[in-house]
Amino acid sequence: MAAAQTDDLTSLYGEHIDEAECRRFQMAAEVAGRKWTASILLAGARGAERFSEYRALVDGISDRMLSVRLKELEQEGLMLREVTPSTPVQVRYRLSEAGRELISVLHPLVRWGTKWRIA
Repeated sequence: MAAAQTDDLTSLYGEHIDEAECRRFQMAAEVAGRKWTASILLAGARGAERFSEYRALVDGISDRMLSVRLKELEQEGLMLREVTPSTPVQVRYRLSEAGRELISVLHPLVRWGTKWRIA
């Protein structure tokens, strides 16, 4: 992209985007864009807490993949995992503040995709 075009784009938003910010954007997009991530976060926003509730709300996901994604989302700080020592052990998942904020960021992206007919 030519320098003049870059300046025009960054001036639309009133700030320059540097290389470090581009890398952070890329990392955030990779986390948010992983298969099942949005569906799992939305299930949490709809009130899912137990593994079985997530499985019921996320159509088509296998138990193994749900387990893997929940662990990844916990490691990335998007989900919180709470273990209650009982018989049997109870595990509950809920959205962290970062997870709730990511959902709010995804809404404009969904509107953009709808407007421009992105399948």
